[in-house]
Amino acid sequence: MNIKNTFFAPAVFSSLCFISLSSLPIPLVAAELTVATGGRTGIYYQVGRSICRLMNRANAGHQACEYIKTGGSIDNLSQLKAGKIEVAVVQSDWQYHATHGSKRFAEQGPDQNLRALFSVHSEPFTVVTRRDAQINSFDDLLGKRVNVGNPGSGQRATMQVVMEAKAWTRDSFQLYNGLPADKQAMALCYNQVQAIVYTVGHPNPIVGRAIGLCEAKLVNVKDPDIEKLVNSSPYYAWVEIPGGIYFGNEQPITTFGVLATVVSSSQVSEEKIYQLVKTVFEQLQSFKKMHPTFNDLQAPVMIKDGLSAPLHKGALRYYKEVGLI
Repeated sequence: MNIKNTFFAPAVFSSLCFISLSSLPIPLVAAELTVATGGRTGIYYQVGRSICRLMNRANAGHQACEYIKTGGSIDNLSQLKAGKIEVAVVQSDWQYHATHGSKRFAEQGPDQNLRALFSVHSEPFTVVTRRDAQINSFDDLLGKRVNVGNPGSGQRATMQVVMEAKAWTRDSFQLYNGLPADKQAMALCYNQVQAIVYTVGHPNPIVGRAIGLCEAKLVNVKDPDIEKLVNSSPYYAWVEIPGGIYFGNEQPITTFGVLATVVSSSQVSEEKIYQLVKTVFEQLQSFKKMHPTFNDLQAPVMIKDGLSAPLHKGALRYYKEVGLI
């Protein structure tokens, strides 16, 4: 997988508001879909919300699509396999593991019904720390109070993969905390934790809040153990968080990352997925304006990068129809 380094323009977080979709010349959509996202303050929630806003607007206000808060990638993939939802936003690495029956999915085996739709934004593995914690490198997390995310989140699961690569355990930290994403910024500011480990797209309001309220900083994540992990994993790539997108963090940060991806199941009808994909791609310019993280999305990249599962028949039908494949 090739994740290109994404260079973000400086952003004011008030720009995370959504644009008005007053006039969208697209056909009506008859599909009824539930999109599983993540925590309300995370970008997965905005991905689901943006998809559903487009679909519902296309359907003249009828609720053709609803987006729901969830625990994150692992939770979403489990719900999708159980048939409780139709569409989910997940990290590309966990899409890979669910498809191949590896890591967290080794016991249950490959999900033969998992299908890819498209990828969205890049998600750097991000370490945010208090300035008084004396954390200047990734290894400085040892012995500190660290929030790794709630159970079921890709945030936590990716940290566990990194810990395996580093031969770390929970006992390597003074505190191994499991707060959800929307609670972690204030936990950092109140010194309940000294660092946050978060796989997320940028600019991000949670990271921005931690930096704005308690002058937190970002830390590079690159050492021989991480290099070995990245070089041996088809779903990881080196990425850069540009300097200047957060106050007081003027230098670029080197780390690794994944892609956010949208997936479904072969059990979901071809027509439903066709209509979802058609709506998003025909209104891609509107979609890109819905969040700063979506600014650099390009259709030819979205249909291949980060996708391990086979394409859903509905998605494949649309891509062939418009000449993307």
